Amino acid sequence: MKRLTVNSYEMTYLDLGKGPTILCLHGSLNDFRAWAPVLKPFSAKHRLIVPSFRHYFPEHWDGNNGTFTIDQHVADIIDFIEKLQIGPVNLVGHSRGGHIAFRLAEQRPDLIEKLVLAEPGGTLDASLDPDANDPLADGGPRAYASTAAALLRAGDFEGGVRAFVDGVNGPGAWEKLPPADQQMREDNAFTLLAQEHEGRRPFALREAAAILVPTLFIGGGDTKGLLAKVLNALATHVPNARKVTIPKAGHSMFRQQPKAFAQAVLGFLN
Repeated sequence: MKRLTVNSYEMTYLDLGKGPTILCLHGSLNDFRAWAPVLKPFSAKHRLIVPSFRHYFPEHWDGNNGTFTIDQHVADIIDFIEKLQIGPVNLVGHSRGGHIAFRLAEQRPDLIEKLVLAEPGGTLDASLDPDANDPLADGGPRAYASTAAALLRAGDFEGGVRAFVDGVNGPGAWEKLPPADQQMREDNAFTLLAQEHEGRRPFALREAAAILVPTLFIGGGDTKGLLAKVLNALATHVPNARKVTIPKAGHSMFRQQPKAFAQAVLGFLN
């Protein structure tokens, strides 16, 4: 592991291989370890850089006295790229990390060569979904985070993590996770206390239309509900976008089908 101070915070990251840079951004309750199944193919002919966001493992954070917002994480990754002098990068973001990657592409397209968004997390505003509802009432990420945070505050540690994982991936998803994946999520559990109020804005049509870098959207063939709806809406309205579906996979597609995921990403980058 390596460390780099960005915006007065010491970020931990992996740095593997040589060649054009791939920078991977993890999702909620994850950290740099989440990308383990695709480290080898991604680093074979590329320089692969995989950071943990502020307040995620290896930091042991209690959810208090920190700066944990979407805007802060975007600013951190911008500073990270600039201090390492690695831009423009091929930016890969999954779930919450996909949302952050989208916002970074909005602000600093000059730092991105190509963009890969694997089921970016968030909701749609009325310009992309005329039936857009209160995200706390539509099963969106704020609803999962709110439920999980309430359980964590009540002292139900495993119940809070389980509620979020099952909310995103479907009932019973927590029980199906390998022990190492359960441990990673428990290591990052208290980030959910802050995620409830992280300032994640709904995606808007004008924002999607303004993403001009070449973009690949990746979805799991088994993913249903809001994640699939957001993916399809953004893929339709982002110019110069492609979409790939990974069969026999859900939201954790690069862990469930790492070979197919790596082939899709590398085929797009090459």
